[in-house]
Amino acid sequence: MSLGPRLDLRQSQSLVMTPQLQQAIKLLALSNLEIEAFIAEEVEKNPLLQAGNEGSAPPAPEEAPPVEADAPGGEAALDIDPATEPFDQDSPSDRAGLDGGLGATGASPGGGDGEGVDFDSFASPDISLADHLLAQAGLALAGGALFIATHLIDQIDEAGYLTADLLEVSQRLGVPLAEVEQALAAIQRFDPTGVGARSLAECIALQAKEADRYDPCMARLIDNLELVARGALPQLKRICQVDDEDLADMIRELRNYDPKPGCRFGGEPPAPVVPDLFVAPKGGGWAIELNAATLPRVLVDRGYYVELASGPQDKTSKAWLGDMLASANWLVKALDQRQRTILKVASEIVKQQEAFFRKGVAHLRPLTLRAVAEAIEMHESTVSRVTSNKYLSCARGVFELKYFFTSAIQAADGGDAVSAEAVKSAIRALIAAEEAKAILSDDTLVELLNAKGFDIARRTVAKYREAMGIGSSVQRRRQKALENAA
Repeated sequence: MSLGPRLDLRQSQSLVMTPQLQQAIKLLALSNLEIEAFIAEEVEKNPLLQAGNEGSAPPAPEEAPPVEADAPGGEAALDIDPATEPFDQDSPSDRAGLDGGLGATGASPGGGDGEGVDFDSFASPDISLADHLLAQAGLALAGGALFIATHLIDQIDEAGYLTADLLEVSQRLGVPLAEVEQALAAIQRFDPTGVGARSLAECIALQAKEADRYDPCMARLIDNLELVARGALPQLKRICQVDDEDLADMIRELRNYDPKPGCRFGGEPPAPVVPDLFVAPKGGGWAIELNAATLPRVLVDRGYYVELASGPQDKTSKAWLGDMLASANWLVKALDQRQRTILKVASEIVKQQEAFFRKGVAHLRPLTLRAVAEAIEMHESTVSRVTSNKYLSCARGVFELKYFFTSAIQAADGGDAVSAEAVKSAIRALIAAEEAKAILSDDTLVELLNAKGFDIARRTVAKYREAMGIGSSVQRRRQKALENAA
């Protein structure tokens, strides 16, 4: 065997991620509204592109048939193996879908039974709490008092509480402590009532004084808010020296006060969720279509291209025009492929979770990204990107696509496993139906769930209950007692 240098020819195959393919894959993770912003930037850079009323969206499947894996012209669907590109997980729910862990908590249904609080009516979103207080300070104070008040307002957090120590402020500004206290007293008379408080008790006391309800009994009740939280009604009656009727009236009054008055101000209201897909029953199947109202549309202005190409141009101009045309054609095809891929994934989700759409959350099946990916012959990372930042609207509300991926809970009778969301729904229903004199402990919930066919441990019940923001049996018992007293 010779050890000298030599030349060999070898043939191998590898996947090369072109910049355009990388961009096309990244487009999958964007919502329709985010795509619109992307298109607006591309239209500014490319004179051959224009936003049009008629886009390249494919027709929606009427009975949710499998969408063709290949795009027109033989182009492969947008799919990628993470071994060739280090994709990050888009959210914790992606990891849950990949490893079979807990499913993601998706968007809450938009069609709830009860009416929520109208936070939009609290205050104008166009002014922050600090600006609102500074405007009042400018009218009510002047000179040194205004200077001190301005500094104090800078130390008030979003909830309306003063976070600075008055003595430290006095030393830092080089003014007497009494003047700082006077400035704070002035701020505490500003709107909203309760702003500038240094504790919850002081915040509630300021509001009680404004309502002319701050008598000695109410003062003692406010000084013992920890007993109110614990539901220690007999002890509160002794401290406040009132009977059952008066204590119930005081607690009712207490519940009307705002513990975070500053939250009425500051920041834009949360943007409403705009669905990317609509699902509706049609015949024996389902109609699945993209939201045409937000669907991004872009056209290639071929007439302008012909006009530019027919004019005089040098080699550089000709190359630039060719690049612009290729980029424009690529964008149109990439958007078309994106829409087809989204429909393909959504169709499989609806197929897998058809029982949910027909019967409700109790019939939500365990589902992972891998199961959907294998069914449509794509990679999990592609399904993960498609289901990120996408919302689906159906008769039961608006849900993030991630919502339909949940872990499995084994059935107690050995039957088919159920999803974690179905178990959470059952826990929520049991707790909502409990009576004040029969609060359900976690152990009791386990027994009731086992009777319903859910094989679940007490630790899991407690974890799901806490994830839904539901207190323990002790906390709920105290809450019921306070409600009955009020």
